[in-house]
Amino acid sequence: MRIIMHIDVNNAFLSWTAVELLQQGYPVDIRTIEAVIGGDESMRHGIVLAKSPIAKKKGVKTAETLREARRKCDHLKIFPPNYPWYQKMSQKMFDVIAKYTPDFEIISIDECFIDYTLVHRLYGDPIAFAHRLKDEIYQTLGFTVNVGIANNKLCAKMASDFEKPNKVHTLWKEEIPEKMYPLEIGELYGVGKKTAMKLRELSITTVGELAHAEETFLKRYFKNQALPLILKAQGIDESPVVSESSESKGISTSRTFAYNLRELPVIYQNLQLLVEKVANSLRESNRYAKVVGVTIRDKNFKTYSHQKRLLNATSHTEEILKTVKELFLELWDEEPIRLLGVSLTGLTSSLERQLSLFEEEEIVEKSSSLDKVLDELKKQYGEDIIKKASLLDHNLSKK
Repeated sequence: MRIIMHIDVNNAFLSWTAVELLQQGYPVDIRTIEAVIGGDESMRHGIVLAKSPIAKKKGVKTAETLREARRKCDHLKIFPPNYPWYQKMSQKMFDVIAKYTPDFEIISIDECFIDYTLVHRLYGDPIAFAHRLKDEIYQTLGFTVNVGIANNKLCAKMASDFEKPNKVHTLWKEEIPEKMYPLEIGELYGVGKKTAMKLRELSITTVGELAHAEETFLKRYFKNQALPLILKAQGIDESPVVSESSESKGISTSRTFAYNLRELPVIYQNLQLLVEKVANSLRESNRYAKVVGVTIRDKNFKTYSHQKRLLNATSHTEEILKTVKELFLELWDEEPIRLLGVSLTGLTSSLERQLSLFEEEEIVEKSSSLDKVLDELKKQYGEDIIKKASLLDHNLSKK
């Protein structure tokens, strides 16, 4: 039986700024006053990135303008983000976790998954260990985290989102009907506003109702996303915790956009650029990836990640892009996108290929050879010199 933990920093940007200010002698903990972290109001970043509990109670929302936030709080204090400091605090937290196990997967700057299965015998009861880890992070670094414990990543993530802050929650398989099924449909991880709205229109208002919905019925409205939605609601998730060990570090890249992306052809074009970048790095290192991952951050700063383990390790751009598009469509809820990321993990230097019924060795070899030719051309003449026609289908269809 797998034991997975999800560690999530409580209100990361505000908490980390509070720690920094207190270390500099600031007279008050900004977590206890009307405070927000916000960017330059003269630019796109003049919005609320994080808010204190008191500001939240007064109606301040993430991603709204600082001007709107001021109208709700008479004594609002605004502090700029300090990303180098956030990265430093993030690394310190991951260093604490790494003392106990190398089997953890970093999802974003303020959260990660731990595969506790392999160290269960070493550290004992998972709930007791989670409290120990949570308390150590607070005592040594000055900020709190929530820890969710479950049999898979999805349920661990759901558990960590239960009551906050500074809590440990479980969502074991046998607890799903009691703890997860009563939740409102919008609280299911990976279900965004538009999907939740569509489900409510179909009289599916709770996670339990979705878990027991008929796939054939939902397919009329959600097509190939119907079954993944039902499986999520049932708490089923087989995705592995992909750690970045010293022998096999992952390759990843992401891009934050100056404006929110809304149109699928434009999104596909940016995914292609990200895939080309990581696939090229993979081939330069003479390695192959077994796991492909996609990350989306929407306009409300909600981050969603999804991974898929491939039948065969690969370094082919087209094969990786195909998987990336599939993962993206499973994740995307048509909310405007501010960040896209692509990752390749489970890296190996050997290629043991198992051909499917519909795949021929000659086609695989030709695709590999073409990738190498394109890599050489781009080295000599620049990134935009040539692209595969199959990777530009979305541009042609748009025209």
